[in-house]
Amino acid sequence: MPRKMSAWVDACVFLAAFGVLAAVLFSYSSYLGAIAALTWLCLVLFAQERCRWRARDFDRYFKKVVSNVKPVMNYAVEKLPQAVLIVDEEGRIQWANPSFSEFVGAAEPVEPGVPVADFWPEMILKPIWGMKGEYVFHAGETTYRAEYRPVPMKEDETPFMAFYVVDVTEVERLRQEYHDSRTALAYIQIDNYDEVLQGLAEAERSTLIFAVNNMLDTWAKELGCFIRRVNDEMYVSIMERRSLERAIQDKFDILDRVRALKSTNKLPVTLSIGVAVVSEAQSIDDIGQQAQKKLDLALGRGGDQVAVLMEGKTQFFGGKAQAVEKHTRVKARVVAHALRELIEASDEILIMGHKNEDFDAVGAAMGVAKMARQSKKAVRVVLSDMNDGIDKFTELIGNRQEFASLFVHESVFEEQLPSPKALLVIVDVHVPHMVASPKLFSGLSRVVIIDHHRRSETSIENPLLLYIEPSASSTSELVTELLMYYDDDLTVSRFDATALYAGIVVDTKHFAVQTGVRTLEAAAFLRRAGADPVLVRQLFREDYDTNLTIAKTLAASTFYEGGLIVARCPGAQANIQVVAAQAADAMLLIEGVRMSIVVFQLKPDTVGVSARSSGELNVQVIMEAFGGGGHQNVAGAQIKDGNIDEIQAQAVEVAQNYIKENG
Repeated sequence: MPRKMSAWVDACVFLAAFGVLAAVLFSYSSYLGAIAALTWLCLVLFAQERCRWRARDFDRYFKKVVSNVKPVMNYAVEKLPQAVLIVDEEGRIQWANPSFSEFVGAAEPVEPGVPVADFWPEMILKPIWGMKGEYVFHAGETTYRAEYRPVPMKEDETPFMAFYVVDVTEVERLRQEYHDSRTALAYIQIDNYDEVLQGLAEAERSTLIFAVNNMLDTWAKELGCFIRRVNDEMYVSIMERRSLERAIQDKFDILDRVRALKSTNKLPVTLSIGVAVVSEAQSIDDIGQQAQKKLDLALGRGGDQVAVLMEGKTQFFGGKAQAVEKHTRVKARVVAHALRELIEASDEILIMGHKNEDFDAVGAAMGVAKMARQSKKAVRVVLSDMNDGIDKFTELIGNRQEFASLFVHESVFEEQLPSPKALLVIVDVHVPHMVASPKLFSGLSRVVIIDHHRRSETSIENPLLLYIEPSASSTSELVTELLMYYDDDLTVSRFDATALYAGIVVDTKHFAVQTGVRTLEAAAFLRRAGADPVLVRQLFREDYDTNLTIAKTLAASTFYEGGLIVARCPGAQANIQVVAAQAADAMLLIEGVRMSIVVFQLKPDTVGVSARSSGELNVQVIMEAFGGGGHQNVAGAQIKDGNIDEIQAQAVEVAQNYIKENG
């Protein structure tokens, strides 16, 4: 025993010192030395007896403590303020402490063999069997945190799991309160303010704006949030997350309420809303900037919708109304002048569209190339892969000197990228992974985007110039307007005009879809410049095999309740994407069809989806579920490493759910 050993060693030290002194004393006087020796002997006997007594006393104390450990341990387990239970693999309780009975409200101790599901059906067992960890579950109005771990057993013994359960209702209530009270900032804008008020008398304008203000105030009071008007068309709202979630649950019905307001010019009022919720370590300034970005995203997608940034993910609501065509070309003139400055400050102009380019991408590229040539800059149009449409167009151009070496394949830039002062103009696409040459795009920092598709969340970041107009019929229409303001001395050639005209025709389905006043004005400008409708018609002519494939696709289509029709293109051919688009357009002409979807095998490792809508439903939202996008009426997607059967089934499911939710 350490204590006895320590005492005896200490005594020996003192006895040794006293013995030395006795010996020294004996050298001077034998009489005194004898007395000292006798005294030393008595001290030795006393020290030995004292150490033995202390050892016996320590043994008695140790035995007393040991005898009390088991009752103390039992008391601690019985009075532990958490439930401890041992369960077998079938979920039956093998042992539980008294706290478990108190937690479940049992009057008597729980007998072994009773299923734990009889008391806590929400408790998880099988998915976590044999593992170590913890989770939270709810039982009625009480919240518990369960920590679990396997009980060490021999291989031939029945396995058990030990659960340590604590009542964390109050903690979870505080956690939920913290979650619900997080601040959300919203920017609300009347996105067609100028158009809806155009031509109205002052009294009518005041009445309409008052109605919008009153409706927004009522909505804010219902949610319990703060809202203020900051200018004629802009509002700012601050709310708690609980209020935002109520608005999400109602699918932001304020959009529908405001859209029901119509002025004497019959135009509905539409709102665009950008919302951001505070996350950890974020300032109000940060969420203000994020809310503004989400408002820009909602406007870039055509307006009449809400973009909500929550926990790093963006959710979209609304988007039922068509994008409103702008009546003025002020923005086009400003963009044209800005683009001219960028082109003239660059060494070389590179232009690209999306992968597997269509006539709109090629036509817009030809228009931008004309601007570059007008500024006497070297220009090249970068293509992903040649297809039937591009082949026909290059044959139309022939060997004309002004177009020599204009079209190049993306492989030209595999070994050497252009100079850093080169300007890359991306047309008819704004999503990074869909551009014709992602490698070339990633190697250049000076980028301009011109597109007419609704803005995607994954759009190219920080371009020098961004021109996205969802209300436009096509990118060729936008580029045509830019040509009008680029240079007073610019003259569009017959071939450039025909290319741009073909782009407008293909995206408007021969001026049948999304054709506005500005679309017809752009077409008239191109016709005056020499655009040849006969050549365009020749470009659109299809061979016998293509028409046969379209007919087979229509024959294999399936009609679903709600106006949905879905088909799959049989086999594979060079222009399968064009075939799918034409088949989707053709199915939309069937009586009762509101949405058509065509699935096709674009490449051995890529499945394509082409979707069309009659205007009542938004196919862009459906295609975004597959990583694609487009317009409300025309959209598509390409799924890498996808199974065509699974993609088709998923497309049907997503479309049917959307139809059920939106009627």
